[in-house]
Amino acid sequence: MFNKTIKPTLAASLVALSFSALANNSESESRYIIQVDNNGKGIVKALARQAGGDIKVDADGFIAASFSGKSLAEVKGLLNNPHVKLVEQDQVRRPMALYNDDAGDPSTTQITPYAVYQAQADQVTFNPSAGMKVCVIDSGLDSSNSDFVWSAITGDNDPGTGNWYDNGGPHGTHVAGTIGAADNGYGVVGMAPGVDMHIIKVFNESGWGYSSDLAYAAQKCSQAGANIINMSLGGGGANSTEENAFIDFVQNGGFVVAAAGNDGNNVRSYPAGYPAVMMIGANDADDNIADFSQYPSCESGRGKNVTSDETICVEATAGGVDTLSTYPAGGATMASLTADGAGVAASSMENSGDASGSTYFMGIGDSVDANAAGKVCVIDRGSISFYDKVNNCESSGGIGAVVINNEPGMLYGTLGETNDTTIPAVGAAFEDRDALLAASTMDISIGASDYGFMSGTSMATPAVAGVAALVWSNHPQCTGEDIRGALKATARDAGAAGKDVYFGHGIVQAADASAYLTANGCSGGSGGGTGEEPTGGDLTLSATGYKSKGTQLVDLAWGDATTSNVDVYRNGAVITTTANDGAYTDTINTKGGGTYQYQVCEASSTVCSATVTVTF
Repeated sequence: MFNKTIKPTLAASLVALSFSALANNSESESRYIIQVDNNGKGIVKALARQAGGDIKVDADGFIAASFSGKSLAEVKGLLNNPHVKLVEQDQVRRPMALYNDDAGDPSTTQITPYAVYQAQADQVTFNPSAGMKVCVIDSGLDSSNSDFVWSAITGDNDPGTGNWYDNGGPHGTHVAGTIGAADNGYGVVGMAPGVDMHIIKVFNESGWGYSSDLAYAAQKCSQAGANIINMSLGGGGANSTEENAFIDFVQNGGFVVAAAGNDGNNVRSYPAGYPAVMMIGANDADDNIADFSQYPSCESGRGKNVTSDETICVEATAGGVDTLSTYPAGGATMASLTADGAGVAASSMENSGDASGSTYFMGIGDSVDANAAGKVCVIDRGSISFYDKVNNCESSGGIGAVVINNEPGMLYGTLGETNDTTIPAVGAAFEDRDALLAASTMDISIGASDYGFMSGTSMATPAVAGVAALVWSNHPQCTGEDIRGALKATARDAGAAGKDVYFGHGIVQAADASAYLTANGCSGGSGGGTGEEPTGGDLTLSATGYKSKGTQLVDLAWGDATTSNVDVYRNGAVITTTANDGAYTDTINTKGGGTYQYQVCEASSTVCSATVTVTF
């Protein structure tokens, strides 16, 4: 059997889909969200239109409109009306994905992506009768791919994006496959195979949308009965309307995940940066953090007002490098390579077609060589571009090219935007160099496929959403926050010992999380990566809740701790590690009422106070 590699089409556009590309979109400069009293929404819409506004979103409690050439201050002035609560910038949101390849053959057998094994998803059986539903806010799910239980999938279109079942690029189809591709004997298998999904298409043909689109989509997810929201997307700038939509979803028992971002820096992306949303980073198949995975600080504020909150930074990771998943039909490219009849892993570089013949070693391929005529060129990487190597092979009369990496691992590459060669060209791993140089014949084939590889925190996020659906289906009595706590409590430590800024609590583990909930119950999801639940009663704790200018505050006072620092827990999750000075004030950025459970523990231990409950 051939070992095959799949390469996504539109590679250049996918590389560009990191959130740093969000800036400087001229249309986003003049589109705003207007929070309104629903009773007065008609009046506000009329005022907006009179002011030259074009209504883009009409949702519960807010509208979004574009005002050509008008600043935020100007729009606020034009909409000075008692029915208007707030006018704010409508932030741009884009899908987050990088491009990469790996080996596999989903056209002939079912492939289990490495992230499934890494996250223990193969050790837990999905319970389809539990009623789990994942809402995928993305670029649509293309109906041309048959690797889904389509009777379990519904969807909504966002204004201007077209049918949810027509792809707006491969991103959304790839994401959905990671969550719930069917266990049917071919293609790939998702984390929660066949889980019900609701698809909301928010990205336009240019590959971006707005924060108002996400807020409106969150409402539609609720209306569709979703338990989980997956957002493999993000952008710069927080937005209160958007944040409130996800707070509402979580307060109603849901669970929300979003991608940390792909710029490899410490910038906080949204919506992942909201406390109501679990921020997901990406790791590779060797448990290393992906070099593109963003790692914002858990701290906010300045000087004496600095606070630490783990809900605004990476909380966990999953496999997101070279992730195999579903594509719109024929949207990816498959490459196969055999040497003397034995399959060899390869990556597609360029040019569909087939080549079979004797081999000829061209060295680094830096010149035309007539001895390559009618043969498959075997070329070492180095010195000149991939294009020049393949072009020299073709100019020599070569019928195909295999370029071998000069360092361990597979060679991934393209021939550039100006490629004008026609012969099929593939990359090969350095580890296979000896076998390739010794081979007397080779066969190369590059063709279209329904499955492709991508890399990004976009790929890690649906892995966590799928794991959450898988675990939750076996514990349907729990809430989304219970599942969030259990995933963190049982995450496998990676990177620096203990919780760190790159991995958060670690790599999610489905079987361990499910066992943890079985042993400890739904509310046992604390401890963050230790696998242990804080014990109660060793420290004293009191908590007093009150409001100041509409903000909910809780004053905590404790005693009997012996460490220099303590961990403060709210609802089973660490919200800060602070000095053991006996007092801390928690600020809760949530509107409306709520019930909060607090514990204080000696830092990095299970020596804790009893739980104290505060209700607003």
